[in-house]
Amino acid sequence: MITTVSAPETVLEQLKWRYATKKFDADKKIPSDVWKVLEQSMVLAPSSFGLQPWKFFVVNNPGIRQQLLPHSWGQAQVVDASHLVVFAIKKDIDAEYVDRYVARMAEVQQVPVENLAKFAGVVKGFMEKPPYPLDLNEWSTRQVYIALGQFMTTAALLGIDTCPMEGFVPSKYDEVLGLPEQGYAAVVVCPAGYRSAEDKSAERPKIRFETQDVVQYID
Repeated sequence: MITTVSAPETVLEQLKWRYATKKFDADKKIPSDVWKVLEQSMVLAPSSFGLQPWKFFVVNNPGIRQQLLPHSWGQAQVVDASHLVVFAIKKDIDAEYVDRYVARMAEVQQVPVENLAKFAGVVKGFMEKPPYPLDLNEWSTRQVYIALGQFMTTAALLGIDTCPMEGFVPSKYDEVLGLPEQGYAAVVVCPAGYRSAEDKSAERPKIRFETQDVVQYID
């Protein structure tokens, strides 16, 4: 059964409401039940083959956030926002990673792992001999941005502000968070929380090209 969760006009209204928040209210925290939905929006994000070549590091420790601030071009969002999410790729995914995913698939679908051997072979073949030039870490990075988009859209529908940030030094984030030791690398950062009443950016009109300039129908 398919149900409409939000009216179309409500969805559009919230997407128009969303903006890259420049100043967060440091005193306002996302309620735990709301955060759990945002957390699951990342977990449920789609990815090619379903491989999920990522991990989402939620940095709650204020001291660590302060360490990240100078590596974030001084952008205070990383310390003021309720939550700070570092979207990272699993570096150099390989056949062992595919086997781990297939084992999980077998567990969830309650089928013998041997039944999924053909699928595993297709995925491994794609990775080893892709039909086009493929850098696996760049491919994983593109997958991470899908998760980022789903996270931000879900946040907007829940009335939570976000600010996607590429303005940071990934290698320094990796160092502070100890990501290389875990096999991960930071790609993009997204603080989430509530906009400050002092953030004048919220009042600025959203600048977009006309719809007909960016959407073309081919009938």
